[in-house]
Amino acid sequence: MLNLLLAIVVSASIDSTTLMMGDQTAMHLQVTCDGAERVELPVFGETLQDGIEIVQKTAVDTTRFKDGRLQLKQDLTLTCFQDSLFSINPLPVVSGEDTFWTDAMVLDVVQPFVMDSTLAITDIKDIEKAPIWWWGIIRWILLALGLIGLGIGIYYLVRWLVSLRKPKEEPIAPELLRPADEVALEKLDAIKATKIWKDGKVKEYQTDLTDVVREYIGRRFDVQSTEKTSDETLREVKPLLVNGNLSLVNGDGKELYEKLRKMLQLADLVKFAKWHTTPDENESALSTAYEFVNSTKIVESGELSVESSEKLKVESI
Repeated sequence: MLNLLLAIVVSASIDSTTLMMGDQTAMHLQVTCDGAERVELPVFGETLQDGIEIVQKTAVDTTRFKDGRLQLKQDLTLTCFQDSLFSINPLPVVSGEDTFWTDAMVLDVVQPFVMDSTLAITDIKDIEKAPIWWWGIIRWILLALGLIGLGIGIYYLVRWLVSLRKPKEEPIAPELLRPADEVALEKLDAIKATKIWKDGKVKEYQTDLTDVVREYIGRRFDVQSTEKTSDETLREVKPLLVNGNLSLVNGDGKELYEKLRKMLQLADLVKFAKWHTTPDENESALSTAYEFVNSTKIVESGELSVESSEKLKVESI
């Protein structure tokens, strides 16, 4: 029994033992026990006991300490409307076949005023209408109008100051755009030269790589890939590659589509799921980007790519 007594400790306290009638005070119930103990706290209704009402009760808050012991807490908000001295009965806490009791407490409820029973009963005083404070209303209206006017004035002042500091735009002569594949291959060469994934910057590497491919898809196929998800991009590119709607410089369209799909999905895993790639996966993604650009680029009439030229040489032999 001594071990059980040491294993469970119950206590209850009240914030204020003196309470004005109708005011509220808080009571705190706390139980500390071993983690293996099964403890049942009292179930409270709308009243703690005759004359003392429960305004609010919190859920039981459980805290586990490092030594394995548990601490259970529950707070009650009490009020009373009787001028009396109350003795709050001990609260029971049950653990198995044993019951533990908190200490008894005292709550003194005091009436905040003294009623004079000698005065005669009179009717309730009629409701009086407060006079309208016209000057106060006018003053607030004028203040609001002044603030609105000040805001408008500041707005136009800022626009005027910005217009003074804004440099005059010089007409820019239109420049011919470089081919999409030329720009993409140049950016891929820069990524290949740095290989920032070797410094642990895998996310930046995959992001730069897919950005180049997405920009190329946008210019080459008029698909706004930079504003679409990987699935949306693949859905628009698939008919061009898989269905044979696009004449490739070299390679198989279906195989090229699968490589592109794996590259974009790998990049999404790295960017959004913190996926750790292998060196082979990083090299393969770069290789796929090169292959996609070289296989889908526009070849002018009468010109052949290096790959196509080599293919013709082999066939002629």
